[in-house]
Amino acid sequence: MMQLLWRIPLAVFGSALALFAFPTEGVWIVALLIPGLIFLATRGMGFWAATALGFLAGQIYYITHIEWLALYLGPVPLLALSTLMSLYFALGVGATAWLYKRLRPKGFGVIAFAVGATSIWTLREWLGSNFPYGGFPWSRLGMTQAGGWFANYAWWGGISLISFAMVLISMLLALMFLEFRKRKPEKLIPMAAIVLVATLVPLATPIGLGTEKVGEIRIAAVQGNALAGLFSNQERGAILQNHLDASYASIPKGEKLDLIVWPENASDVSPLDSAEARAEIDTLVAEYGAPITFGTITRRGEEVYNSTIFWEPELGPTDYYDKKRPVPFAEYVPDRAFWRSLAPDLIDLVPRGYSFGSRDGIFANDKFTVGSLICFEIAADDIPRGLAREGAELILSQTNNADFGYSDETFQQAAIARLRAIETGRAVVNISTVGLSAIYLPDGSVPDELTWYTADAMVQNVPLIRGNTPATGIGLWFDGFNAALALGFLAVGIRRKK
Repeated sequence: MMQLLWRIPLAVFGSALALFAFPTEGVWIVALLIPGLIFLATRGMGFWAATALGFLAGQIYYITHIEWLALYLGPVPLLALSTLMSLYFALGVGATAWLYKRLRPKGFGVIAFAVGATSIWTLREWLGSNFPYGGFPWSRLGMTQAGGWFANYAWWGGISLISFAMVLISMLLALMFLEFRKRKPEKLIPMAAIVLVATLVPLATPIGLGTEKVGEIRIAAVQGNALAGLFSNQERGAILQNHLDASYASIPKGEKLDLIVWPENASDVSPLDSAEARAEIDTLVAEYGAPITFGTITRRGEEVYNSTIFWEPELGPTDYYDKKRPVPFAEYVPDRAFWRSLAPDLIDLVPRGYSFGSRDGIFANDKFTVGSLICFEIAADDIPRGLAREGAELILSQTNNADFGYSDETFQQAAIARLRAIETGRAVVNISTVGLSAIYLPDGSVPDELTWYTADAMVQNVPLIRGNTPATGIGLWFDGFNAALALGFLAVGIRRKK
């Protein structure tokens, strides 16, 4: 019992660092402390005791940086999500403590344990990002690094590899601390060497290898500053008008463009159903002589979709993309009858769910091939990677952040988009209804960015790039390899005699 007097505060402190590690604060270096401190707090504990402490740490880890979820819906959805994710977190912490106790690592076995613990953490992140209902692909440790030292690991293997590298360094630092306390400095050398190499990899990453620039296009990405939130009560057509007004005001007359990009939900009246809205879009693309891609809600029979339309001068709508991953409990309700029995008022806020799209997000003409994804799809590994592999030379991340106000959510989402640019080797245009809107180049640099809650446009030349990075090639197998590695270590622990 006396040990809990230091174990609990240490676990709480380590997990609470997530508040500073994730954007907006974005103090990326403190993320390196989180896994190691939680391990030190649970080292020597049994599985269930460590799992219980891990659950507490998980709740603090998530609530401190996804508090924006409660902005409009209150604490219940936040607590429900943090509880689910904390179960994964707790099992990962418990498994790590159990493995350490079973292996009792010594010598080079300490390094092997660090690798095993790292694999368990990374597998836990992957499981939470995919299950249930598509998971919550947010809050991975690697997502703290958009402006940090380890961002270039995304080029090698995506966000999972960033997490793996950071957790390995963190665990080795914690184990070095333990060895130092034992006054055995000679045992620090191999661990310190691995930490040094892992830290230097981003510096030596050959960004651009495997991909090639095949041209560039001039785009205008328009932030309409529209009140497009879930509970906004705008007059019909007001959001469309916002984006029309922002386009004409922010794009210089006579500007020679190749593409106009509007965000998700930019048109609250579907031009596919409204002759007036269609005429407005036709006039805009004729004015600038360029196609436009924009978000709207479409209906086909009984199905309703969150869609992006590709609209060309003189031709009108020539292609579309339907969101493949509607957000559970926001854009649709899985197992509605069951969840409604628990929280009818909250579930009834989503009266009808969006259907799942099945088309690719590739839009092409004789000048470019671009890939479009919608909002939180930027956080799902397979969608931006898939666009790159399907031939997208530029990625458009079209989003509506109006429900989250001046919260950390928009900065966290933009940070993920920045990492996706490095991962895919493509420029990523992150365009929002209200911000944060920015263009990210494949090296992570930011040539343009818009201020929150302003009607404005980014008019820029952006590169068109083809080819595969390691992350979109062999990196696709990383999570599977890591899962096998983690299960292998757990199997060794099971077979190890007490």
